[in-house]
Amino acid sequence: MKALRALSGLVAGGLVVLTAVLIGAAILGAQRGFPGPGTGRLSWHVGLTVLAVAAQVFADRHRGTAALSGSLVVFVATGYLLVTQWWN
Repeated sequence: MKALRALSGLVAGGLVVLTAVLIGAAILGAQRGFPGPGTGRLSWHVGLTVLAVAAQVFADRHRGTAALSGSLVVFVATGYLLVTQWWN
């Protein structure tokens, strides 16, 4: 169970970094006059990143099935974001 929580923590951290890079791209795009990712894409990233981090905190504070469910929420939120916003 610890390995699963560690892996979901890495995934949640990666999602935070991905969202920060996307926000940086949006800011640079606005400053330099080229199209950036857009408000909708930013909203999805920020919303699902907050959900994933909250689920990871929940998983870290609980044990057993509750920790498993928190880790699964991290994986599902990240997978959904990648499929709908990056590979679509």
